[in-house]
Amino acid sequence: MFIHKIDENVSLKLIELTDADRVFELTDNSREYLREWLPWLDFTQNVEDTKEFIRGTLKGYSENSSLTTAILFNGEIVGVAGFNSLNWSNKTAYIGYWLGKDYQGNGIMTKVAKALTDYAIHSLNLNKVEIRAAVKNKKSRSVPERLGFVNEGTIRQAEWLYDHFVDHIIYGILASEWKKLHQ
Repeated sequence: MFIHKIDENVSLKLIELTDADRVFELTDNSREYLREWLPWLDFTQNVEDTKEFIRGTLKGYSENSSLTTAILFNGEIVGVAGFNSLNWSNKTAYIGYWLGKDYQGNGIMTKVAKALTDYAIHSLNLNKVEIRAAVKNKKSRSVPERLGFVNEGTIRQAEWLYDHFVDHIIYGILASEWKKLHQ
């Protein structure tokens, strides 16, 4: 099983079907908060929907095309993060993440994104890591900005959010840049 301790409070573990109840509870309790920026909330109505999501992530993990982890804060699942996609031919990982509303403001996601980027570059030997965020999603954008990712541009109308399109900013960092910044 994949488990990665980041510090005394924060760890990542491969998400498992046994996590479905907690992940759904966290999703449900944060539904309105998360809905502002995540397009899948209306499709997650019960624990079985969360189990189906987890089955899909485990399939991606077994195929070496993605890695989805549960974020643990003081031993409790507080969010989900990982590589939504691993592009081996282009040596690029694409990070995605979300955190329950009650766990915002603790620096958790910055630590998680840093750990995932370290893992992609140092353990998987990838050349680039990307994070995409909606232009107006200041909290999500602040994560790659704090870590030294470069704003590589905007994709217009990149995502449909329930009743409107949002533009995305693509942040990227190359292995050579990351190693200089985080030796």
